[in-house]
Amino acid sequence: MQGPEAKFSGPCIRMCGPVLAHLASMTRIAVIGGGKIGSALVGGLIDGGVSPSSIYVVGRTKESLAGLKETYGIVDADDPVGAVDGADVVFLCVKPYLIIDMLEQIADVLDDSEVDTIVVSMAAGITLDKMEGVCAVGTPVIRVMPNTPMLVGKGVCAVAPGRFVTESQTDEVVGLLEKVGSVEVVDESLMSAVTAVSGSGPAYFFQFVEAMTDAGVNLGLKRDQAKRLASATAAGAAEMMMQEGADPTALRADVTSPGGTTAAATRVFEEEGIRRAVHRALQACYDKANEMGK
Repeated sequence: MQGPEAKFSGPCIRMCGPVLAHLASMTRIAVIGGGKIGSALVGGLIDGGVSPSSIYVVGRTKESLAGLKETYGIVDADDPVGAVDGADVVFLCVKPYLIIDMLEQIADVLDDSEVDTIVVSMAAGITLDKMEGVCAVGTPVIRVMPNTPMLVGKGVCAVAPGRFVTESQTDEVVGLLEKVGSVEVVDESLMSAVTAVSGSGPAYFFQFVEAMTDAGVNLGLKRDQAKRLASATAAGAAEMMMQEGADPTALRADVTSPGGTTAAATRVFEEEGIRRAVHRALQACYDKANEMGK
């Protein structure tokens, strides 16, 4: 199962769109793990045009997949080996501590398969070296760092291809993951930085909205009203930042009149050290991610 190496020297944005020729030829996708990430992936794939009958999902129990089968019509496979056999792409959507054990279960069937199956790990902290060490030499392995907004089709997935992954195989996986959000291809050495910015990033915004809600209550608003105001403001601001050519510094300046109410608030943020707090928080996340990856 030898394949040419694909080299990626640094981060690059890969908005390659649907890879129609490749996806049309795909006959089988295996998703191991029917939890939140696995379910979000399945929903995105099907909404993006992948046939439910080509998606084989394995969960901890048949009962845990009943909802997915009823909603989408996927195939609930009996076990990982059966799901993986003949698959074009295998998404491992299990907890990090289960990744190596799962690879050990399916390594032989991957090696014996006539299909050059691409193995995609959606788990944090498990390195390509560890995963490739379990698989037969030549197995194409890709490491992905997703984030939870993929549950609503707005995720960010960072993709790090292994040494046996070709560019066309990377494009296939990117095309699939774009169905649940945006995708960036990065060198694996940057995965801890990705984790600090986007992998854990949604929690930072949730925490800020929590703080805005509490402050709104303190100013006299009802809690549910303050939460709606803060959440809708965050969503609208994020949408503005996603517009082509948008710059957060310029957007902030546009709503900050000299001597006005917004300026009064942002000045306090700076005086209280918001940038230092953010730098320290992301550094702590980065350090923890590196520690977990050892």
